[in-house]
Amino acid sequence: MTELRILPLLGWPEVREGDDLAALVAGSIELEDRDVVALAQKVVSKSEGRVVRLEDLEPSKRAHELAEGEDPRRIEAILRESARVVRSRPPLVIAETRHGFICASAGVDSSNAPDAGMLVLLPVDPDASAARLRERLLELTGRTVGVVVTDSFGRPWRAGTTDVALGVAGIRPLLDLAGRRDRTGYELRHTQIAVADEIAGAAELVMGKVDGVPGAVLRGLDIAGEGSAQELVISPERDLFR
Repeated sequence: MTELRILPLLGWPEVREGDDLAALVAGSIELEDRDVVALAQKVVSKSEGRVVRLEDLEPSKRAHELAEGEDPRRIEAILRESARVVRSRPPLVIAETRHGFICASAGVDSSNAPDAGMLVLLPVDPDASAARLRERLLELTGRTVGVVVTDSFGRPWRAGTTDVALGVAGIRPLLDLAGRRDRTGYELRHTQIAVADEIAGAAELVMGKVDGVPGAVLRGLDIAGEGSAQELVISPERDLFR
């Protein structure tokens, strides 16, 4: 790689259920083979109807216990999206989702929702979402690209959030350097680079949180391949902090 370009996707309308995201991408930019299209989870979820109205939620006793002055209906949505609650400091909930992601509020968020009083949930299967987008982009443009579905996560021991990959298609999410030698001849034994997360973080630099930019195209990468964002989730038997 000699140059990496990050091109924002501009001029999108508010995304609603059923919208063709691939058509919106194709209308925003002329794609090239080996581009990587990074889309915010919010627009993917909204197009897939993964939203819920607060008025439709009946909070449980546990939701009331964790709410601590906040709307218990929001906590109820978090509990329904959680496989388990990892930690809580009411009203903050760190949860493991059914995907295996450990994150604040199980990914449930009210920012950038379609309307007031609504929450946006994570896609049911972000890898499948990415694969469908990739196939549709090939159909519309004839270009073979990678797709990454991104979301903002906090990190233990580090302040601030950064975007990570929830779903991928057409790229290798991890670069395994085991067996390679550095310039001094030292053999790397366990080094893996979370390339998909690096793509998500780079894309977020031009997307922002309040600018209404739903995604970006990264151009200049050579990471075509197969893989799943599930490869980025550490299994319980290898996780030293669980």
